[in-house]
Amino acid sequence: MAAISGHCTFRSHQFPLSFTVPVASSSSFYGEALRSSSISFASSPSVHRSLISCQASSAASPPSSSVNGTEKGGMKDFLHISDFDKATIMKILDRAAEVKAQLKSGDRSFAPFKGKTMAMIFAKPSMRTRVSFETGFFLLGGHAIYLGPDDIQMGKREETRDVARVLSRYNDIIMARVFGHQDILDLAKFSSVPVINGLTDYNHPCQIMADALTIIEHIGQLEGTKVVYVGDGNNIVHSWLLLASVVPFHFVCACPKGFEPDKETVEKAQKAGISKIEITNDPKEAVKDADVVYSDVWASMGQKEEAAHRRQVFQGFQVDEALMKIAGPKAYFMHCLPAERGVEVTDGVIEAPNSIVFPQAENRMHAQNAIMLHALGL
Repeated sequence: MAAISGHCTFRSHQFPLSFTVPVASSSSFYGEALRSSSISFASSPSVHRSLISCQASSAASPPSSSVNGTEKGGMKDFLHISDFDKATIMKILDRAAEVKAQLKSGDRSFAPFKGKTMAMIFAKPSMRTRVSFETGFFLLGGHAIYLGPDDIQMGKREETRDVARVLSRYNDIIMARVFGHQDILDLAKFSSVPVINGLTDYNHPCQIMADALTIIEHIGQLEGTKVVYVGDGNNIVHSWLLLASVVPFHFVCACPKGFEPDKETVEKAQKAGISKIEITNDPKEAVKDADVVYSDVWASMGQKEEAAHRRQVFQGFQVDEALMKIAGPKAYFMHCLPAERGVEVTDGVIEAPNSIVFPQAENRMHAQNAIMLHALGL
């Protein structure tokens, strides 16, 4: 057993955490955090287990000191989509579309980040996250500094609270892509500048903001659409659930038994009463009349030793041409990448005309630019 303590905020309610949980049972951390608050939730079937993502997963309670994000002298952290209200989320997405259009036109006169620097902490490597953040910040006039897994060794070579306070004195904003969700919470707690969650084992808010932007571009709106995720109940699913607690749409997660998303996150989304939320073990039934069918790798970073086992357990959950046919001709296919073609999705589905995987990948940059503009109050 390992003691975990911290200070979390749930919307406008703050509560201290101090409890003991097994290190391997990350989802129990989330559950204890919510149970220690005065908030009650409806029950929803799930199991406690170590979760993974579009690159791994582990649960932690999403904090927030206000419905519009943690205030830092007019600036805000971006840690969980549910830290913000619907109006703010839609405003950020509208801004993303505007700045994207300007960049695509070839106009480089908009440079709000001129004279500003961003520290990018990568405990977990990534192509899309690094290139989209670094390029996006540069295109809007700023300078991004890459700090790889061996540059800081946050929490090992130097305490997270010290890293946060030092980098805050050098930079205007911090982006971090880490394993444990507590690391991003600690960074935000001790940083005096905005902190952007570039991915944790619990959630991936920048990815889902890019996904929402892509859906709006191709369907015309996010509200009222049916998004069906097929695969492991990981941090991508958690992010979709947190979005569904703010913006109304129909979200379905089809996953094998024992691989459901974190129970308390499901209950949070259902309790919000904003969206229709379904967790099922039947992908064929789930995808009927879907506007979007979404997939992710079955075994992510830190879970590769489970790959062979997961391939057996996840039989029947591959997104192939037959499954997309059940979804119907209007259904788009999305994937957060990287994809293991021939495993969770067939090559034919990724390359099909209704695949919007690569516009989705491009929108990481545009959504993140808008998130950073909002965080910096620009």
